[in-house]
Amino acid sequence: MRRALIAITGAFAVAVAAPGVAQAGTGSSTRAEMQRDADRLLAYGAPGVLAELDAGHGTTIRVRSGYGNVERRTPVPWDARFRIGSFTKTFVSATLLQLVGEGKLALDDTVDRWLPGVVSGNGNDGTKITVRQLLQHTSGLTDYLAGMPWLFTQEGFEQHRYDSLTAEQAVATAMTFPPQFAPGAKWEYSNTNYMLAGLIITAVTGHDWRTEVRNRIVRPLGLRDTYIPGNNPDIPGPHAVGYERFPGPDATQDDPDFGPAIDATRLNPTWGGAAGEIISTAADGNRFLKALVTGRVLKPAQLAEMQRTVPTSPEFQTNWPGSRYGLGLMFVPNSCGGEWAHGGDIMGFRTRNGVSVDGKRSVIVSFNTDSFVSQPPVDLATDLIDDALCGN
Repeated sequence: MRRALIAITGAFAVAVAAPGVAQAGTGSSTRAEMQRDADRLLAYGAPGVLAELDAGHGTTIRVRSGYGNVERRTPVPWDARFRIGSFTKTFVSATLLQLVGEGKLALDDTVDRWLPGVVSGNGNDGTKITVRQLLQHTSGLTDYLAGMPWLFTQEGFEQHRYDSLTAEQAVATAMTFPPQFAPGAKWEYSNTNYMLAGLIITAVTGHDWRTEVRNRIVRPLGLRDTYIPGNNPDIPGPHAVGYERFPGPDATQDDPDFGPAIDATRLNPTWGGAAGEIISTAADGNRFLKALVTGRVLKPAQLAEMQRTVPTSPEFQTNWPGSRYGLGLMFVPNSCGGEWAHGGDIMGFRTRNGVSVDGKRSVIVSFNTDSFVSQPPVDLATDLIDDALCGN
């Protein structure tokens, strides 16, 4: 979720990290390509990489490279739990769309219909923004992270990493800024949209968004290693260390002047909330994506709405050329026709993924950092995801 506002890159001393070993499944050609792709990603400053492909028919291919703990020189656990950042948005959108399918609200309802007076001031007007525009990132609302500069400095992060933030506080922060554009006029990623989506779920159901996501998505799909932690700063179960580096005091766009990596594994993720709080695993992420695309989560009408897309911004087009955004789900062209995806960035972790249009193959990629030494011309997980979904 951080990449919506600021680009933070960094380097890690992982040149001595040994390439990983592929595990499980058949399809040696795809497995070999995925392993090579994972090994190459270390050069961009990833301490460790874990990728898992659910190829259907009981076939799972897992590869890893580098270290889950650089100091101990141990690999990322095969069953690692990790913070999924903005991949949370897909869970929240699916939950809200279930409520739409039950007739409890409509996508064309205004925000003010459910949260009267919450979106107001400085030109913001909840009577002119629809639920659809929130889920689609066409509301024009400024990202509340713009009012939280402490997230992007090491001193600020270490001072505030265990602070709690409510959705109401996040939205109030966003309201101190004018909108970026009129509702529906453009597309621009903003975490404020999903903080509001979580509040609307509560307004409609009387339950916190976390409860609804657990009861409607996590439990029915058997996502046993998916957690919505709230104020809990820990990652339960096996996990890698999440590393993060921050720009130094003399940082510029061309020279970030990075400091040393810190252990950012433990933090209070409520600042992400419905926009980026969830913890999951590669297996659970694949299970969710395949169930979603094959119609086991939403009714046909709501799945169709989720997959109605608009072009993304020039910033997103740089990383994902030709990408289009639906309602908490993004379509990305690839070498075999395209995929549905939604990545996520949060301190210490980056998640990338993709599921084939027919839902037969799904892949999750987890990095135990969100700061890299360099960035290829497109998103750095593109080749790995393409080889996983389009390989033999």
